[in-house]
Amino acid sequence: MKIEGKEYRTIWYEESVVKIIDQTKLPHRFIIKELKTVEDAINAIKVMEVRGAPLIGGTAAYGIVLAIQGNNNSEFIKKSAEELIQSRPTAINLKWAVDRMMKKLSGINSDQILDVALKEAKEICDEDENFCENIGINGLRIIEEIYNKKKDTVNILTHCNAGWLATINWGTATSPIYHAHKKGIPVHVWVDETRPRNQGANLTSYELNEEEIPNTIIADNTGGILMQRGEVDMCIVGTDRTLSNGDVCNKIGTYLKALAAHDNNVPFYVALPSSTIDWDIKNAKDIPIEERNSEELSHIEGVDENNEIKKLLIYPSKSKAMNLAFDVTPAKYITGLITEKGISDASTESLKKLFNK
Repeated sequence: MKIEGKEYRTIWYEESVVKIIDQTKLPHRFIIKELKTVEDAINAIKVMEVRGAPLIGGTAAYGIVLAIQGNNNSEFIKKSAEELIQSRPTAINLKWAVDRMMKKLSGINSDQILDVALKEAKEICDEDENFCENIGINGLRIIEEIYNKKKDTVNILTHCNAGWLATINWGTATSPIYHAHKKGIPVHVWVDETRPRNQGANLTSYELNEEEIPNTIIADNTGGILMQRGEVDMCIVGTDRTLSNGDVCNKIGTYLKALAAHDNNVPFYVALPSSTIDWDIKNAKDIPIEERNSEELSHIEGVDENNEIKKLLIYPSKSKAMNLAFDVTPAKYITGLITEKGISDASTESLKKLFNK
């Protein structure tokens, strides 16, 4: 996708370093950062220079490459893999990508291991880009159906950033939107601000602006009244982990949007690549929910009159805050799951049939 008219992916390998778009600086600064060690990759995931389940997985895959470049001793690689998995607990793509890399590297000679790792990491990223493009093609049908009935702009509400910045390219929730826009279907996106890190405002709106797609940022609690007024035709969100029964773990606040959509008969779709499906955990209570630093709530970043990025305290200095990063939306509130294979009901039977499990 594009930034200032130039095509980018979110991560790429060049001259022995991994390059990423530093998303902690967006939308005020566009900075390409170099990751030179596995420690750099782990830190990039922890501090959210990269974020979004598919991109975290791609970064972890390249993190194994960086570990091998630093020291191709098997014990060091294994330790690095464990540290990568522990860097963020909720997004399943992280462990999925590391496990896939380690399985591929098992039994490979030390003089071949870097080439094999590089090829596999690139394959993981290329595969995600292909999956996300297919998600867009499949989800486009839903937008087309609404437009053909409405004969007017399709208003879509999304939450957080499940755009191309959260993946390698195209995005998950945004991919159908991008495909609709490219086909000439008029779309408008209601962009949840998504406190506390404002990924909707800072990232989703930013990338939609770059693709010249009409969008409006709203406070997280505005979606309900817009649905009551009939100003939302459908919701599309992403997911960090989807259970085989159709329950979806996504950015905090997703559950409340699903409840509002259900109450107002607004279709609520979740877009995801198959790498985000957790086939092992059966109960949503067993999903590890990340609790992040409370400073993400109590402080806010912005640009001052001198175009300098500043962090400001916005809470009373003595107040405590809790910062749970994700919640779980039960399958019963989900209209459908948009995957690279097609559109599935949010159910064990439908998912297993789609993926031949």
